[in-house]
Amino acid sequence: MKIVLIEPLSVKEEVIEALSEKWVKAGHIFSAYDTRAQSVAELHQRAGDADIIIEGNQPLDAEALRGFKKCQYLSVGFSGIDHVDRAAAEQMGIMVSNSAGYADDSVAELALGMMLGLLRNIALADQACKAGKTKDGLVGHELLGKTVGIVGMGACGCRMAEILQAFRCRVLFYAPRISERARQLGESVSLQELFRNSDIVTLHCPLTEETRGMVDTELLASMKQSALLINTARGPIVDSKALAEALNTGKIAGAGVDVYENEPPITQTHPLLQAKNCITTPHVAFASAESMIKRAEIAFGNVDAYLAGEPRNVKIAVNHK
Repeated sequence: MKIVLIEPLSVKEEVIEALSEKWVKAGHIFSAYDTRAQSVAELHQRAGDADIIIEGNQPLDAEALRGFKKCQYLSVGFSGIDHVDRAAAEQMGIMVSNSAGYADDSVAELALGMMLGLLRNIALADQACKAGKTKDGLVGHELLGKTVGIVGMGACGCRMAEILQAFRCRVLFYAPRISERARQLGESVSLQELFRNSDIVTLHCPLTEETRGMVDTELLASMKQSALLINTARGPIVDSKALAEALNTGKIAGAGVDVYENEPPITQTHPLLQAKNCITTPHVAFASAESMIKRAEIAFGNVDAYLAGEPRNVKIAVNHK
């Protein structure tokens, strides 16, 4: 089979070589690209005749997928697959797997960093110190004992809850499906109750038709005036204009945002870049040296499992009899 990595996975070349070595020895053809394709035509040039494709979060719309004439399997080196056209993949008979779990620690740690940064005014304190000022107006709050609401209690949400145990936080969570692990880590409540009662709300849910635009003006208005909102999940889950308005009018105290409607670079007129007390980062929550290696291992391991006839992490299933 021909296996193609169509874009880099942010790991060293020797990692890719080590992970793909077994395929070459088994007689498969493997090729890897260290830049992202700049057009659909370039994508098709790279992988139009590939049986198996590996990628990160390169957008693959219907036009892109239909040009992969021989593709049977797509391994996505990302947790979310909302950048892949589901209907087209199903129509083309392309099975799709994700790399669930590779960035649970990294994402939870950045969310924690945003919580602490906002509670303790770290960015403002840095500016004050460099401007020769004192702590006046910079007295913050402890995370210890706060009520934290987690929206989405999959592996990443559960990891967030585990970390918060060290701060003796009360954890509320909202999730459509509740695992035994989740039950042990927090209290299941309605979405409205979570937003109403939490000192901090942190989002760890996927982007679906149900979650798109979920955090709107009404939900933000129900939060405590002292509350914080953290979004390291997906940008379209939150109405950015409504969040900016809530921040600028003091309806909530602060926000940490890592994801937006589109991938960075973000236009400098984006409302959250100008919003009051909003920490913004360019979609880096998943990006640590450790998590990049984990995702390469999972994405390539997905291919191993598929070749062995036991596909795993399947998000779009098709019949390959």
